[in-house]
Amino acid sequence: MDKGYSSLSVAIAQLQNEGYTEDFNLVEDGIESKGLKKQWKAGDCEVVRYFRFEGMTDPGDSSILYALETTDGRKGLLVDNYSAAGTYISEEMRKKLTITHRDE
Repeated sequence: MDKGYSSLSVAIAQLQNEGYTEDFNLVEDGIESKGLKKQWKAGDCEVVRYFRFEGMTDPGDSSILYALETTDGRKGLLVDNYSAAGTYISEEMRKKLTITHRDE
C-alpha cells in the first residue's frame, strides 16, 4: 500500500493529476471504461496502488480505491466497496483485487 490520503476525494484528485484519468468499473471478467466503450480482461490490467477508506460514521461506507494500468497503457481508477456483495466477478478478477498484507 502507498501513502495515505485524508479522504477518497483527495486521493482521486491527486491520482488524476498523476495521470490516472480513466474511470474504470468492474465487469464480470475484468474492468471497463464506459467513456472509451472498452473492456479489459483481468489478465490485461494490473493493480498499481490501492487505498482503503473507512466510513467516518458508518462502517458500511468503507471503500477501496484502486489505481490500475492496462496492457495498452490506459491508467485509471476503480472505486469499490469492501464486500463486493451483489457483484459477480470472475475468480481471476477477484484474485487480482485481493489485498494481502505482508510484514516487512
